[in-house]
Amino acid sequence: MNKHLVAFMILFFVSNSWAQDDTRKTLRGKIVSDASELEGIYILNMNTEKVALTENGGYFSIMAKEGDSLMVSSIQIKGKIIKLAKGDFEKELFFIKVEAMVHALDEVKIVRYENLNAFALGIVQKKPKTYTPAERKLRTATGYDAQLGLNTTITLDPILNMLSGRSAMLRKEVEAERKETVMAYISNMFEDKFFIEKLKIPAEYVKGFLYYIVENERFVAAVKVKNNTMATFLMGELAVKFKDTIACEGQ
Repeated sequence: MNKHLVAFMILFFVSNSWAQDDTRKTLRGKIVSDASELEGIYILNMNTEKVALTENGGYFSIMAKEGDSLMVSSIQIKGKIIKLAKGDFEKELFFIKVEAMVHALDEVKIVRYENLNAFALGIVQKKPKTYTPAERKLRTATGYDAQLGLNTTITLDPILNMLSGRSAMLRKEVEAERKETVMAYISNMFEDKFFIEKLKIPAEYVKGFLYYIVENERFVAAVKVKNNTMATFLMGELAVKFKDTIACEGQ
C-alpha cells in the first residue's frame, strides 16, 4: 500500500478521534443529598461557563464532555466540584452525592409576627403584590382607569407623564433602587476587608466594584435567589475583569 495513503488514513482516524473527544453531549444526572429541597441547585460547567438548574427531585441535564469540571452549589448544600470521566457518560443517570448544609442555631428567640395576614393563614390564595417606594411612584404615574358609562372618567396623568418624560425617569429610579438593594445586600454580607484582601480590589475602588458587579445579570440573579455560593464564585470572576479594566485605565 502507498505509504502516503497509509499516513493520510492514520491522520484521518486520529483527527476524527480527537473531534469526537472534543464534542460535548448531554449529561443527565441527579443530585443525591439529605437536604429537604433539591430543586434550584446550580450545576456550572467550569469549562464552558454554562449553568443548569436542578428540577424537582434533583434531576438535571447539561452539555459536557470527558475532562470537564462541574461545580455544584446552592445555599442548602455544601459546594462540590467533580471532574467528569469517560465512564460517567456511559451511565443512564449520573449521580452526584452532596452534603446538606446544616445551619446551627446559637439561640432561640420568641418574636412577634408582624406579617401575619390572610394570605399567611391560608384565608386567601393569592398573595397581594407589594411595591417599593419607587415602584409605587411609577405605578401611579403610568396606570390609568378609564370607565365607560354614564359616569365616564378618564385620567390623563399617564399620558401627560409619558409625553413629558416623567415615566421614563421613574423607570430609571426603579432600576437604580433595585441595584442599590443588591449593593446593600452584598455590603451586609461582606466587609471591605473581604474585597481588599480576598479579591485584591484596591481600597479606593471597592465602591466602584460594587457598582460594577450589580450590572452583571448572572450575579444579580444569584443574589435574588440568595445563592451565596454562586454569588461569591461570580464575584471572583468579575474581580479579575474589574482589575484588568482599572489597570488599563491607569496606563
